[in-house]
Amino acid sequence: MKIKVLIIDDSALIRSILSEIIRSQPDMEVVGVAPDPLVARELIKQCNPDVLTLDVEMPKMDGLDFLEKLMRLRPMPVIMVSSLTERGSEITMRALELGAVDFVTKPKLSIQSGMNEYAHVITDKIRAASKARIRARAIASSTQSGQALSVLPSVKNPLVSSEKLIIVGASTGGTEAIKNFLVQMPSDCPGILITQHMPEGFTKSFATRLDGLCKISVSEARGGERILPGHAYIAPGHSHLLLARSGANYVAELSTADPVNRHRPSVDVLFRSAAKSAGKNAVGVILTGMGKDGAEGMLEMKNSGAYNFAQDEATCVVFGMPREAIAVGAVNEVVPLNDLPHRVLHYLDQHGSRALRV
Repeated sequence: MKIKVLIIDDSALIRSILSEIIRSQPDMEVVGVAPDPLVARELIKQCNPDVLTLDVEMPKMDGLDFLEKLMRLRPMPVIMVSSLTERGSEITMRALELGAVDFVTKPKLSIQSGMNEYAHVITDKIRAASKARIRARAIASSTQSGQALSVLPSVKNPLVSSEKLIIVGASTGGTEAIKNFLVQMPSDCPGILITQHMPEGFTKSFATRLDGLCKISVSEARGGERILPGHAYIAPGHSHLLLARSGANYVAELSTADPVNRHRPSVDVLFRSAAKSAGKNAVGVILTGMGKDGAEGMLEMKNSGAYNFAQDEATCVVFGMPREAIAVGAVNEVVPLNDLPHRVLHYLDQHGSRALRV
């Protein structure tokens, strides 16, 4: 059966472009188009779509208000279509918190050569969204400040050495998974490096939002900075993030080399750099995401002595990246999302406790 898509956007041009892209795919069909959420509400009842594409800023009803009502009354996969602006990126981050599966930026309509790439991105995301676990995601978010947080005080001996590092990769559904992971990290945890598939212009807003929610400091990596305990560094949307050594210290490096696995930033690039520079001092974490980016790099980490965790299928929005890493033998433990922070800290405390204690 074809994936049924409903397009909601106040721009007739965007509706036309998205319709053309989706209709060109043999496994998709457009079951309706709506200029605003009020029209969309009736079309959802009539057409029963599998996936919605939803504009962020629209007349009559704001996209966020509509999304919040939708996820409460009729949860379903939603992909936000966002403008590449500061306001657009902030609203998009909020939409992901409310339950949107993923987002795409509006295409640069004047660049015809860019349309093929845009078509590839959005159709891949629609396919992933059609398989997303919306209910599991809602449960994970609602428990993030409950049971999992309560176990953290049992972790003794604060982790204060920059010799130990946590290396994280994620894609579809990853913004909420990363938030869930980071808000449970104590202020003296090891330095954390993160690659989340996200376009330029959105990673800074993502980091700023997390910084306001977490005990640790969260920032977009600039390149050249020393990796410090109690800090998380997120790959900027325009560059690969790599771990490197500078004398006795670990530092962040950025690279604008070609995409890897069609991504820049790429999880494989980060994981491979961690395998080379940190070896057994690193702990790898692979979270929800579409595709296989990170699997081979995580295997290199394991072969270099790192201990690796994967988010389990039940709590993933899309179980693609963790499944691929598990399949190649790169993962030591498969853990539900809310248990991951405790399991990672417990492992570090038990397997390097002398190096971590002061």
